[in-house]
Amino acid sequence: MDYANILVPGDLGEAAPDRIRLAADLARRFGATLTGVAAHTVPAPILVRDVYDAIDQEGRNTAQIQAMLEQAHASFERFAGDGIPTDWRWCFADATAHLIEQARAADLVVVSRKGPGDEDPGPLGVPPGPVLMEAGRPVLVVPPRTAHLKAARILVAWKDSPEARRAVSAALPLIREADQVLVATVGTDAHLKGVEDVAYHLARHGAHVLPHRLHTKDDDGSEILRFALMQDADLIVLGAYGHSRLREWIFGGVTRDLLDRSPLCSLMCH
Repeated sequence: MDYANILVPGDLGEAAPDRIRLAADLARRFGATLTGVAAHTVPAPILVRDVYDAIDQEGRNTAQIQAMLEQAHASFERFAGDGIPTDWRWCFADATAHLIEQARAADLVVVSRKGPGDEDPGPLGVPPGPVLMEAGRPVLVVPPRTAHLKAARILVAWKDSPEARRAVSAALPLIREADQVLVATVGTDAHLKGVEDVAYHLARHGAHVLPHRLHTKDDDGSEILRFALMQDADLIVLGAYGHSRLREWIFGGVTRDLLDRSPLCSLMCH
């Protein structure tokens, strides 16, 4: 498996330039197409006097949203740079729903982290939670001010689950090129045997890999982040665990911690 099409939201938020540059760099590395997406609904006319006023308001609203989407397209092309094929998918719709729809033809989706204190992505922004839950694709979550991902040292946060297995498979193109891969498990139910099996599997793919069991009772993101930073990792690979309750996205401890505050890129699968 390689990445043939990488999908990235092309909003106008402060994090967009670095996120698009990072996604474009990955597209160059793997010979992939970089597809930018943006969408926004057209506001309905309000306080209309008559049908002609409604038509006039709708025309002005459509032109305003169209101008914003064209600005986003220009920014996407500028930050993507040269040397890769690009595509642009836009429409008058909800931004998150549009990105999830377009993910059907992507191998990897690149989004920005959105935790407390992170930049506002603006009206075209897409939060990572719904994308993780609904896109059915691996999602690379990028922290602020990160414009490059070498993935030289990768930490696989292993938990024997379908989500983690999908995440490892999705990360194989990066894992094969890494200088070092660490497969670690954490928590009271951690079993080294499964970690060793995964490490052996990755070694068959040519990875330079070592298994680890982190001795802690805490099954949260703190120990994963501590170990990743101690090992100078620049990418964490893990399964994303959570569910939706009436469109409220609820995640487990590790997933939530990394979505909110990880200083490292995280490749997740649900």
